[in-house]
Amino acid sequence: DHHGYIPRMKAAVKALGYPEDSLSVLIVQLATLYRNGQVLSMSTRAGEFVTLREVMDEVGKDVARFCFIMRRMSSHLEFDMDVVKKESSENPVFYIQYAHARIWSIFKYGKEASPVTEIDRTSSATEIGGTLPVTEIGRTSLSAEFDPCLLKTPEEIEIMRELRQFPAIVVSSAKMLEPYIVLQYLQDLAGSFHSFYNKHRVVGDDPGLTKARVVLVDCIRIVLANGLRLLGVSLPKKM
Repeated sequence: DHHGYIPRMKAAVKALGYPEDSLSVLIVQLATLYRNGQVLSMSTRAGEFVTLREVMDEVGKDVARFCFIMRRMSSHLEFDMDVVKKESSENPVFYIQYAHARIWSIFKYGKEASPVTEIDRTSSATEIGGTLPVTEIGRTSLSAEFDPCLLKTPEEIEIMRELRQFPAIVVSSAKMLEPYIVLQYLQDLAGSFHSFYNKHRVVGDDPGLTKARVVLVDCIRIVLANGLRLLGVSLPKKM
């Protein structure tokens, strides 16, 4: 409905003596809300609508933020209020946060075998908003000696390939002004972790393999934490 205003705004910018391209307008498509399988009908003329505050109160701020950036801006968004409250793989927010919490449970279970630094074990990464500096989130267990050649299963190799992509993903997302790129990457990484975790033991009888796998999942944790932090979504240690 607002496309027609873009040329007018650019003309106004030009009239003020600035290049037209100095104004960039992002058009965001509408969202359709569902509850109990039914579309929530809204009409601005009739004064019937659901506010963002009401959505946040019902599903939580993490879920609301997550769902509104899970598609490109030019795509119509279908927001199912029931699905996003489920604790299952259907809920993309839960899927990623659960992966982060699952990794913390590994560290708790294998505390003695884990090369994770003490600051990583004790720091409170449960809330967003400056409570945990980036330098601490990014502090990794890579300082521990381990043999990466022990990581040779298809799942481990795929995870390492995905981890390498994270910096480029962030740059691409920033250049295109599309946060969904980071979000989709985190979903894929969380899926790879869950597949790996369901097939292989991280803390086992082989100290060398245990150390290598703990380092691997710690790297996953760091990337998930940094990615969620960029998106403004909290990082639970347990769920």
